[in-house]
Amino acid sequence: MTRTTALNTGLDAFLAWAQRERRTVLPPRPADAVLTLLALRGADRRAGVPEPTPGLVRRVLAEDLPLLLWASPDEAAAVPSVLTALADRVRAAGRLNAKRHARVLAAVEEAVPVFMGNHGDLFHLTWARWYASLMRADGVDVDDPGAVSAWLAAFDATPRAQRPRLPGPLHRADLAAATFTARARLADTMLAAFARDVEGPSPAGPLLSAASVLGADRPEDALPSELDALGAGLSDRWTAAGLAEALSGPYAALAPGPEALPHLLLADRLLDEHLNHYGCASAALPPPAALPGPDGIRALLWAAPLPAALAAGNDDVRGLAALCGFPGPAEAVWSDGTPQELVELAADVLAAAVEDAASDTYPAGPVDEEYGLDAAHVLYGLYARGGTPDSVARRASGHTDLVVPRDLEDAPVSVPASAPPEYRTPALAELSAVLGIPGLTEEDRSAVDGPAHALAAVVDELTGTGCVFRTGDAYGLTPLGNAAVRHVFASSRVAAPDEHEFVSWDAVRMVGAVQCWPTAVAATALTRWTTARGATDAVWSELLEAVSAAKSGDFYHTLTAELFSRLDRADIPVGPLRSALEDPVTGAYVHRLLHSRGEPAQLDLVPLSARALLLLEELDICWAADMQSSVAARDRAPEPAPTALIDAFDEAAAGWPGGAASLLPALTDTDPATAVRILEDLRERHPDGRVADLSAHALKTAKATVKRSAAHHHGSGW
Repeated sequence: MTRTTALNTGLDAFLAWAQRERRTVLPPRPADAVLTLLALRGADRRAGVPEPTPGLVRRVLAEDLPLLLWASPDEAAAVPSVLTALADRVRAAGRLNAKRHARVLAAVEEAVPVFMGNHGDLFHLTWARWYASLMRADGVDVDDPGAVSAWLAAFDATPRAQRPRLPGPLHRADLAAATFTARARLADTMLAAFARDVEGPSPAGPLLSAASVLGADRPEDALPSELDALGAGLSDRWTAAGLAEALSGPYAALAPGPEALPHLLLADRLLDEHLNHYGCASAALPPPAALPGPDGIRALLWAAPLPAALAAGNDDVRGLAALCGFPGPAEAVWSDGTPQELVELAADVLAAAVEDAASDTYPAGPVDEEYGLDAAHVLYGLYARGGTPDSVARRASGHTDLVVPRDLEDAPVSVPASAPPEYRTPALAELSAVLGIPGLTEEDRSAVDGPAHALAAVVDELTGTGCVFRTGDAYGLTPLGNAAVRHVFASSRVAAPDEHEFVSWDAVRMVGAVQCWPTAVAATALTRWTTARGATDAVWSELLEAVSAAKSGDFYHTLTAELFSRLDRADIPVGPLRSALEDPVTGAYVHRLLHSRGEPAQLDLVPLSARALLLLEELDICWAADMQSSVAARDRAPEPAPTALIDAFDEAAAGWPGGAASLLPALTDTDPATAVRILEDLRERHPDGRVADLSAHALKTAKATVKRSAAHHHGSGW
């Protein structure tokens, strides 16, 4: 296989034809990339050039060029001209009729905006494209390998703080991922082209010369190195000469791959946790309670036992040191790294500790998934609390029969000034206070003791990183830990705003985020958000309107009761609440909140639709209570079936205009997804046959509505 980048694509003849016949000077590098990628993708070359098809045009423009080609604004703008001229050249050769020619031009017009958007998308930036852009900005002759090597040497010698920073919000992990994708994509296309050349050569001749590979003693071993060399040559031609070899050799530390960034493995695990919890990466986590300033990160990292041991080369952590880049690139970061690089190093150390914890055996026994003791799960849970301290015993009680009150689950705990290093499950009085369950017994404490010690062992394993602390029963993330975990989330594209970023959000995004944040954290965030806008009644009303719009527009995801509890905790004024009493979605929640504050409010101002929404929530709570009672009764003697839902429904129907016949459709209209389970239960268990029949009819409507909504969301890419 030839190692030249000038493949059999007819590039020179095509450029000459365009200048002669069209009086157009096409930029050689974009033209070479377009023709080469079309040919590698399998375009027919019997016209002397690769023949574009609509499918190939879309793929090359949308997927390949944005990753593989560095192009100036003028060169990027010329890409449509290259493809248009190419289509004209193929038509002139008699290989395209008018209809097919028109389809190709239409595909170019359709795909060019996608190419321009992807080419400018920072998350398509590779190491080669990044350094090529810096070189051109410095006036380097990128076609001269010597000039490229000299620039890299000077860059490598430049103090880290003086080097150009990656454009925000990019991290090195983003460029590593994009570079890996670009290399894999190019390798796949070259391998496919090689297979076509061997199995069915084009009448125009082979695109790649396979003789050197097929003539080798072990062709299967020769092929990868030939493809690597060809890929490096193509990358150099489209970015900067000699860059690929330099970044894989003497300057590899300037372009780390995923394997050199241990925190990417932790990023994948935290992303899985986030998807399990929220369902999508764009759902924002709460801002951390405390982040260190740029000037304090180095001191925090140097003071942590495990990072210091790694940097010192201690024998007992040699395996972790190698994983984190000691000795090697991490040494320069340790001594001279920027704040961002130091946070990344802290994330790498934390990730290594998480993996090490997974293989250890603790005094209470091996890590047991039954107890949720995976260290990544522990970190996610702490960050999702807004970085507020948690209780080991409270978290461990979730793996017993003890039920902590919902409003206490995410409440911050007090951190004692000091405590013995060994973990001890709190005494009964303290344990009752922490769990919010009075009258606990020694048997209850014993049930908590096992999982609590196991969890404490996992936490203690992480404390050496400087990212996690435990004092007595309290544990949490340190400021360094908040920064490191946030960096890991950024690497997995999970929305993790800091304490300033969320203030710039609009009301809709703010409402969508805070409904799932811990109440105290959400209330603080709402207060900061409204304060930044003057905390006027109009600002609070904007939030109330966003709640109403969200609930009416997407009944799957808006947790109205949780939102109002957070608004109440943030001290939403009475004025905006009174103005929202007549809201058809949230009016009943407004009325309930005013009533709980002792404020007079007229129920007759609240629309029936809003009353139905609140009632549906209350019925759903009754339904859940019935289910819980039914499960608890399975191991006991037969008891009468629980009737909390039926009783609550009958009471509501008695006071509803039109009775059950009007109430059931109202419930269905207000939130079909929630209504389904309630209607199913009423259909199966209500003793009044008429109510059961009405429930069955309403159930059909609710299910049909949910199905249509799900199809709509799926079709819109939701």
